Amino acid sequence: MAVSSMKKADAAIVVVREWLAKAENDLLAATHTLKLGRRCPTDTVCFHAQQCAEKYLKALLVFRGRDFPKTHDLEALAAYLGNGRNLGLSPDDLANLKRYATVTRYPGAEPISLAEARRAVAAAKRIRKAIRVLLPRDAARRKRSRS
Repeated sequence: MAVSSMKKADAAIVVVREWLAKAENDLLAATHTLKLGRRCPTDTVCFHAQQCAEKYLKALLVFRGRDFPKTHDLEALAAYLGNGRNLGLSPDDLANLKRYATVTRYPGAEPISLAEARRAVAAAKRIRKAIRVLLPRDAARRKRSRS
């Protein structure tokens, strides 16, 4: 591999790690917020679940060197990767999480049950798992903080 190609690959891994760190923060926020039980702001949980999945998809797009538009549409992002099923992504998970990006974030949206919020987090975790196996270990490995 030429030096410039290695530098480009190394730069891509840095960006992939940044996407993954943000995705992990969204998943942490969603799972932690679920612990509030009946007081849980379910719209917030679902938004963070969607954001986790979106950022994982974008990390994989960056890793594969694919350009993508600014969008929250998980199905569209998966389409830029080819057939999502070949990646181990459930079309139902993508479609179900997609609506939490915007519509449910504003007044007038239908209420979201705690069970639905739990399903959204489970869907985000499945997408996360499917994408992590497609990324190099050094990109998907979490850095341990030194405190």
